[in-house]
Amino acid sequence: MDKYQKSHKDKLFKTRPFDPYAIPLRPSGNALCPQCGAVYHEGEWHPHGANGLGPLESTVCPACRRIEDHAAAGQVRVSGRFVTTHEQEIRQLMLHAEQQERQTHVLERLIAIDCKHDELLATTTGTHLANRIGHELEAAYDGVCSYRYSDSERYLSVDWHRD
Repeated sequence: MDKYQKSHKDKLFKTRPFDPYAIPLRPSGNALCPQCGAVYHEGEWHPHGANGLGPLESTVCPACRRIEDHAAAGQVRVSGRFVTTHEQEIRQLMLHAEQQERQTHVLERLIAIDCKHDELLATTTGTHLANRIGHELEAAYDGVCSYRYSDSERYLSVDWHRD
């Protein structure tokens, strides 16, 4: 088997990673999340706005289920001496990034922002928000940032450091 055949075979038989929060509880029709107000319509979750959709079943969206279960899909670890003097600014940047990201990805939310051992650890319901926070930290404060996806690409770990 040559190099081309092996790479082609890997693409043919690669299974899709399983995400328990995305697939099994997909509503059959239109739905409304009772916790956050997101609306499921035409196969996608949308921000508030269920006007004219007819009857809606009540279904908890994947982001709210992740928050309940504390099952993060992304994390951002912020470390260094810079954190101790600018903690509030960094928290505000993370909250602002969440607001911006929710405009295009309604299921991207912050689960928590914890301070442990002079580090901030933000957990998110999706990889898009973790990625965005990492890029915004780099743009605003420089520092060194690294991005590591899990093998299934369903989890992103971002580490940002500045002394």
